[in-house]
Amino acid sequence: MGLCSSCFKGSSEELLTPDVEVRRQQQREAAERRRIEQESRGIKDPDKVRRQQQRAMEQERREQEANRMGGQQPTLKWQQD
Repeated sequence: MGLCSSCFKGSSEELLTPDVEVRRQQQREAAERRRIEQESRGIKDPDKVRRQQQRAMEQERREQEANRMGGQQPTLKWQQD
């Protein structure tokens, strides 16, 4: 039985590691992909969610504005006789 020793040697291309700047760039890209995947996990329609968040923020802003102007507009109250 003979051994094929060439199978155990790596080529010189495989042993080279990318320089530090290239590795950092790859790590940044991988981190960004993970962040995007994490944000969209479980969401079928991300645009719909974004629109709902904008509507909620707009509604909250309107409520805050109404509270600031509260003395000028009377609020309606139900009364039962």
